[in-house]
Amino acid sequence: MSAKAISEQTGKEFLYKYICTSAAVQNRFRYANVTAETDWDGLTQEHPWLLTERLVVKPDQLIKRRGKLGLVGINLDLQGVREWLKARLMRETTVGKAKGVLKNFLIEPFVPHTQDGEFYACIYATREGDHVLFHHEGGVEVGDVDAKAHRLMVAVDEKLSEDQVTEQLLTHVPDDKKQVLASFIVGLFNFYEDLYFTYLEINPLVVTEDGVYILDMAAKIDATADYICKAKWGDVEFPPPFGREAYPEEAYIADLDAKSGASLKLTLLNPQGRIWTMVAGGGASVVYSDTICDLGGVDELANYGEYSGAPSEQQTYDYAKTILSLMTREKHSLGKVLIIGGSIANFTNVAATFKGIVRAIKDYQGPLKEHEVTIFVRRGGPNYQEGLRVMGEVGKTTGIPIHVFGTETHMTAIVGMALGYRPIPNQPPMDSHTANFLLNASNSAMTPATTRTASFSEPRTSNDATPAKKSKAGLLAAKPTTLFRKHTKAIVWGMQTRAVQGMLDFDYVCSRDEPSVAAMVYPFTGDHKQKFYWGHKEILLPVYKNMADAMKKHPEVDVLISFASLRSAFDSTVEAMQYPQIHTIAIIAEGIPEAQTRKMIKMADEKGVAIIGPATVGGIKPGCFKIGNTGGMLDNILASKLYRPGSVAYVSRSGGMSNELNNIISRTTDGVYEGVAIGGDRYPGSTFMDHVLRYQDTPGVKMIVMLGEIGGTEEYKICHGIREGRITKPVVCWCIGTCATMFASEVQFGHAGACANQASETAVAKNQALRDAGAYVPKSFDELGDVISTVYDELVANGTIVPSQEVPPPTVPMDYSWARELGLIRKPASFMTSICDERGQELIYAGMPITEVFKEEMGLGGVLGLLWFQRRLPRYACQFIEMCLMVTADHGPAVSGAHNTIVCARAGKDLISSLTSGLLTIGDRFGGALDAAAKQFSKAFDSGMLPMEFVNKMKKDGKLIMGIGHRVKSINNPDMRVQILKDFVKQHFPSSQLLDYALDVEKITTSKKPNLILNVDGFIGVSFVDLLRTCGGFTRDEADEFVEIGALNGIFVLGRSMGFIGHYLDQKRLKQGLYRHPWDDISYVLPEHMSM
Repeated sequence: MSAKAISEQTGKEFLYKYICTSAAVQNRFRYANVTAETDWDGLTQEHPWLLTERLVVKPDQLIKRRGKLGLVGINLDLQGVREWLKARLMRETTVGKAKGVLKNFLIEPFVPHTQDGEFYACIYATREGDHVLFHHEGGVEVGDVDAKAHRLMVAVDEKLSEDQVTEQLLTHVPDDKKQVLASFIVGLFNFYEDLYFTYLEINPLVVTEDGVYILDMAAKIDATADYICKAKWGDVEFPPPFGREAYPEEAYIADLDAKSGASLKLTLLNPQGRIWTMVAGGGASVVYSDTICDLGGVDELANYGEYSGAPSEQQTYDYAKTILSLMTREKHSLGKVLIIGGSIANFTNVAATFKGIVRAIKDYQGPLKEHEVTIFVRRGGPNYQEGLRVMGEVGKTTGIPIHVFGTETHMTAIVGMALGYRPIPNQPPMDSHTANFLLNASNSAMTPATTRTASFSEPRTSNDATPAKKSKAGLLAAKPTTLFRKHTKAIVWGMQTRAVQGMLDFDYVCSRDEPSVAAMVYPFTGDHKQKFYWGHKEILLPVYKNMADAMKKHPEVDVLISFASLRSAFDSTVEAMQYPQIHTIAIIAEGIPEAQTRKMIKMADEKGVAIIGPATVGGIKPGCFKIGNTGGMLDNILASKLYRPGSVAYVSRSGGMSNELNNIISRTTDGVYEGVAIGGDRYPGSTFMDHVLRYQDTPGVKMIVMLGEIGGTEEYKICHGIREGRITKPVVCWCIGTCATMFASEVQFGHAGACANQASETAVAKNQALRDAGAYVPKSFDELGDVISTVYDELVANGTIVPSQEVPPPTVPMDYSWARELGLIRKPASFMTSICDERGQELIYAGMPITEVFKEEMGLGGVLGLLWFQRRLPRYACQFIEMCLMVTADHGPAVSGAHNTIVCARAGKDLISSLTSGLLTIGDRFGGALDAAAKQFSKAFDSGMLPMEFVNKMKKDGKLIMGIGHRVKSINNPDMRVQILKDFVKQHFPSSQLLDYALDVEKITTSKKPNLILNVDGFIGVSFVDLLRTCGGFTRDEADEFVEIGALNGIFVLGRSMGFIGHYLDQKRLKQGLYRHPWDDISYVLPEHMSM
């Protein structure tokens, strides 16, 4: 949501910090907050004025009309405040229908003043601009300010002047106060704009000889502007409406939402309730709540919430486990129901999100059965069949009653089943699988929809767009009646390859001659080509870094589809409107600040550009054009017959619900002519009326469907249009959000605009007004399809719609990746791996999640055990590995590997090249003796050869014993590295037979020459064999295999890499120049016949 209420204390803190006015604002920052935990001694030390001044105390919990409710203590001393609070602090009280506990109070200095010094001021936002209200009689008895107050509307992008305020608002104010008030109101308006307020009310605003006092204040800010105002706002706390507690689970989901590109919302209404919901989609979540309340479940409805926008499996799991945890804390005598519902998704992979829900159900299967929970599931969209199958399977395996339904079942039918008003079908009919549409084995021309005859209801006239007319100065330009046609071309802003491919597949199935996407714009790469499919062929679409280049090279384009982020959508949209060729812009992003949206709307109106969005999936015109992901994947396009036009046009706010309308309309009529989701924000770029009038003026449209919503007043324009005769075609309407009037406290639904600020904005009031005006309004969303069917049948009966024979669409090949996702194909993998899996939410090492690796403090040795040996090694084994890495890390700059690394570094090479140069020297002569030593000693020991026999045999064969001998160290100058490792092995290893054998060999070799010791390579090699054979984690064959495949040399390579990198960094730090070996260290030996 965008507009969120803030506490009075927060609002005043902002105002005192940032208002700029010549009026003297008094009592700045003089307020104290009191809760049940307040330390009064500490409070008076922090605010010494509490001890000396008369005071006012009041609750700061978003309660309206506190004065009339007796919730303001006036002109008290501190002791009086404490006495006043004793009767109210932490006490339950009722405000309207809401019951809540008073627990947060504000104390301020009392301001002595007369009644004629009290004024009322308010600023609030609308689509056209900001309204400033002022009344010269403020205070508790201000009454109906809408009727009384003077008002002034400041249009979008315009400024407020003191002269305007004085002339239009202050006509009844005494002359001696006009200057002060004019300056203050202008300063207040600028402050309101700068900090992205959407509502700001001060009552009373007191003016005395000393200056201006803000006594009571109520405010809302546009929370989506956080990225702009963070420096001034800081971390804002948004208190819940009075009567609803703030739960930690709500804060947890809000935090998940903030960190995700998806939308995750949760509001707890009644934690003891038996009806819980987990609904996908902002619009669908409202519809399910409406239906539950319509069927009498309002008192048992436990929560409101939604998950949408393609959340990951992990995010869905976290959301689902939160719901399941909450609903299994208290038992209910009737058991509980969980409704996992949703409309038909446009782009969310239903099976992927259901995996997260299934994981949560498995984790909570015990509590779910204990609390007698029954689950009802209804969903549609990409891969929904697999999702429903998995959900049904988990019901069978866990024993939890889970009833699953797809698009063949009306969206809200499961609510009636859950509450006992509908029978539960034993085996619900299932729609065809995705594969039946796209991999049709027969040559049948039948399309996979219902068997009734479809129709093309009117003679096919030209669908060419009507270009926008140029506006005269000061006038708004006319917008096109037809937004999309058969040859419409678009530019897509953003690297949204999946959405573009979906558009091209739709174009192909609609038998378009050319793709509807001419180019893409992506500022973060250079100009290049991107590969896509056009039917069976591969084609290249240009991608431009700059919009100017794209527009110049594609003058035929008149539509821009913007997938820009909420931060960049405003700038990219404004830039697009500079090009006269653009007639329509679709803005997909959700969360654009309302002030920016209003500026875009104003500019679009001036230029005659139609805007769809923000916060939308887009729109679709069957047979012509679709925006981005609208309509979902091809199986839904075909099932809903969106590849050719029908006779019904619709307009909706919700993207998910627009896809549900596609489904309902295709099942009850001859199909969709055009459908647009205008978006869920408070100020959509185009309104219901804009599109309904377009449909009215389009011959091919025979009836209109509008799905309205709680909040705003746009639906009343439809009422006026019907009454005045401007709209003559049948209009079927329903406004969702009827449940809002049944809740005790205010609930902000999923869409930013879905909140009623007055009675006329409620869904109930709007539905009644539409019904009175002559629109066809069902009793509930459940009956919407029936009403649409009835109106359609009447139009067919009177000849307005003439059914035509269905024309089959061409077959479109399925993408390989999607076919694999559906389990329709298989192919041998190019690689196999058994040590690591990065595909899920969490990295997994040999079956162990990375969080567990750190939780168990396995260390580097433990990780190496998992990745190299696929085992969780004992603690001593992990320590030994780490010791080996430490002792092999470096042995000075003179050894060949370090020498090579240094020479390479001094030649100006990079780290990787220098490291590689050093590593390439590792072999039998340097560092690579671990494997060879392990093999030689193991073979001799396993064959029963005595140490003396082994030494004699190697001498006889003329072979060196690997791991024996050192250039510097000897029996008299032992290698401390070996001694450290030997002590550890003897203390911790269960057995060291091969090491003992090697030490016996060392006694023989050192008796001949003192430097023929068991060196560090040999020691690690034989000790590692003992480790693998005796730690209990490997069979003898497995242990020998690791030696054979070179695992032990890896220890030296890994350890010594640390030293080589150290030498590289050391040379760079010392800024050493190019190395050239000195002549006097080279013996030049030339053949004699070459000498002079």
